Amino acid sequence: MREIGHFIGGKQVKGGSGRFGDVFNPNTGEVQAKVALAKKSEVEQAIANAAAAQPEWAATNPQRRARVMFKFLELIQKEYDDLARLLSSEHGKVFADAKGDIQRGLEVVEFACGIPHLLKGEYTESAGPGTDLYSVRQPLGVVAGITPFNFPAMIPLWKCAPAIACGNAFILKPSERDPGVPMRIAELFLAAGLPPGILNVVNGDKEAVDTLLTDARVRAIGFVGSSDIAQYIYSTAAAHGKRAQCFGGAKNHMIVMPDADMDQAVDALIGAGYGSAGERCMAISVAVPVGEKTADALMKKLIPRVEALKIGPSTDAQADYGPMVTSALLGKVKQYVETGIKEGAKLVVDGRNFKMQGYENGNFMGGCLFDHVTPNMKIYKEEIFGPVLSVVRAKDYEEAVRLPSEHEYGNGVSIYTRDGDTARDFTNRVNVGMVGVNFAIPVPLAYHTFGGWKRSGFGDLNQHGPDSIRFYTKTKTITSRWPSGTKEGAEFVIPTMK
Repeated sequence: MREIGHFIGGKQVKGGSGRFGDVFNPNTGEVQAKVALAKKSEVEQAIANAAAAQPEWAATNPQRRARVMFKFLELIQKEYDDLARLLSSEHGKVFADAKGDIQRGLEVVEFACGIPHLLKGEYTESAGPGTDLYSVRQPLGVVAGITPFNFPAMIPLWKCAPAIACGNAFILKPSERDPGVPMRIAELFLAAGLPPGILNVVNGDKEAVDTLLTDARVRAIGFVGSSDIAQYIYSTAAAHGKRAQCFGGAKNHMIVMPDADMDQAVDALIGAGYGSAGERCMAISVAVPVGEKTADALMKKLIPRVEALKIGPSTDAQADYGPMVTSALLGKVKQYVETGIKEGAKLVVDGRNFKMQGYENGNFMGGCLFDHVTPNMKIYKEEIFGPVLSVVRAKDYEEAVRLPSEHEYGNGVSIYTRDGDTARDFTNRVNVGMVGVNFAIPVPLAYHTFGGWKRSGFGDLNQHGPDSIRFYTKTKTITSRWPSGTKEGAEFVIPTMK
């Protein structure tokens, strides 16, 4: 059976802890590989390698660092389909979605190719008599990223590409559920000219995470996962003097106004609600039609579309979505559906008993659709992370604005309307970090920044875009004066620029 170790100091190394996690084939439920779970000393070895390699990399000029990014893009294009197949086989998302996972990661690498411009500081000539003032951005040193199973290519690239381009060394702790692609990414960066030790991959669990959090050589941590773990990592990192950007759960609403194009809105809900089996932090999991007439019209079109969803193995190019990543997550999602029924929500489409012929032991689940969900229900309050869409009927526009604004999560939200005034008012007032107007999944492009509010995000700086450069660098400001030789005498007051 295939055994996955770690990538430390520019080479693959076997795990030495004797502990392993199972990597499943989501289509069949069978174990397809074993992944080593690092012990503390192995993580410390990766940190030591990173710390030794980083000074020389930081001294490499930004244009040469950018060339490594360009070469990486060239190399990964040659393996694009193979990487997508590997990702699909471990995660369960269909091939086209797996390619999209990789592409959204590569867009951040493309952004990082502009690092010579992005690292330019500021300069003021003659800020005072004979005095020049300037600031520069310098790398932090060794930084780390802890990434989730649902985007095994995109989020590792979101984290490591800007960090490395800024001159840092990076330690990646990817999800142990689908570690194959992150390991290959590290190999491709090495082939692109990245020095050994600048990108290390350690697979592991809490022992590996806690080592990264407490080791003083690691100066910053980036995380994506559940909100409880995000809060734990943020608070622990802060207690150890580290920077942290930690992104958690979500409950993304889509407001459907009475004047919306209903066919467009239904298309959006189907794709954003059920794509990748709902295993996305930006998935739409709550539809909010405004008014009973709007709700009835929406349900009339939505129900048959959910019933007609095509579920298949990840190798099926015609499938709308594939299996969930593990049987444990499948069971958890089914329990949420049972809870919703007990709470009084109306389950109008029930996909729990779906079985894929020939893949009866796979982690498949049909689409589920709830109507008459209320804000006090658990299925509304908590992130389900599966192919389950809840419809919450709002009596008016003001209630529709309040629902996402008052929810504890604040990742993404969208509104479907033909009215520009309504859209403008909504984008201004809603208390959510990313907003879409007639756009279901408002993930910003790489040169803007990605981040949610409230319990969806911990930390002041977001992922990719300009915030990533700020996060992975520290600013040094220099005040410079070259005296002409005239003795001015000591000054005992704070310098000013009169």
